[in-house]
Amino acid sequence: MRHRPIPSCHQHDGEGIAGDHHAEPFGRLILGILGAWLAVCPCLAADPATELAARSLLLDAQTIGSTVIAVGANGHILRSTDGGSTWELAKAPALATLTGVHFPDAQHGWVVGHDAVILHSDDGGRTWTKQNGGEDLQVSFLDVGFLDAQTGFAVGAYGQFLASTDGGRSWTQRRVIEEDYFFNRLSIGPAGTLYIAGEHGTLLRSTDRGLSWVPIHAPYDGSFYGILPLGPKLLLAYGLRGRIYRSEDDGDNWQLVPNEQRVLLATAVCLRSGIIVVAGQARSFLVSRDGGASFAAWSPGLTTGVAELIEAPDGRLLAVGEAGVTPLPAP
Repeated sequence: MRHRPIPSCHQHDGEGIAGDHHAEPFGRLILGILGAWLAVCPCLAADPATELAARSLLLDAQTIGSTVIAVGANGHILRSTDGGSTWELAKAPALATLTGVHFPDAQHGWVVGHDAVILHSDDGGRTWTKQNGGEDLQVSFLDVGFLDAQTGFAVGAYGQFLASTDGGRSWTQRRVIEEDYFFNRLSIGPAGTLYIAGEHGTLLRSTDRGLSWVPIHAPYDGSFYGILPLGPKLLLAYGLRGRIYRSEDDGDNWQLVPNEQRVLLATAVCLRSGIIVVAGQARSFLVSRDGGASFAAWSPGLTTGVAELIEAPDGRLLAVGEAGVTPLPAP
């Protein structure tokens, strides 16, 4: 099984990218140290289970208004209402690794993961119900996206593509390409255009709400881990070997953006300031201040793999990955 890439943990396409009498006093010592640490560390919740979850492997996150939702290993779904400073651990009806989350509005959200799991929330992520999963342990979904509270898609390993038009109450499986390539990420542009990025140069586009998908000519035959829409026609595609491509015509033509860091790039975000940050393999961060035309190396101090970058409601940049959720300094 595979989930969203944490480069130091996963390989892909051949490239890189976790009772004796001494026990009681020792336990009191550890609890005392943990208590003192939590007292001076406002970034963690007081509940030990939630604190551990917030520092465990997390693979995706989204900001919804003033709320942040993050998902990851062991069925963890974390919810923060203070920009990621403290967290609540939601009760989720699954223990599988969760790989993708998407809320098209403030109330309705979906989470997908391994074991064909699809979960749904209609109360802003406070509670979750299972809509699919547990029957096929060989199916892994890697991402999910909904255009509205009714129309959405789950994509994943070996060409998995499911569509729903009734809020996830039922799902229809379709083949949108002939090959069994992994679909790594589903993106939604500002005009409602849908994009899929995947293995072996797979780039797909839909302009009719997912009814049909057409291949985008790929400038590179290695794996892509995402398309970042920056406007109705302006796109960035990123993936293995530090590859970043920029298109001004919705993917009809691409220009390679120079980058000397030959590492797996797993995520990209455009901040409200217009600054673009790309990350992935440990210690590798890139920043653009000109709409993705050029990138420069950036060192925020995080040395673990990053699966997702999001901008918190208060404007802080949050990195989600091997170390859980980590606030980063402003680029």
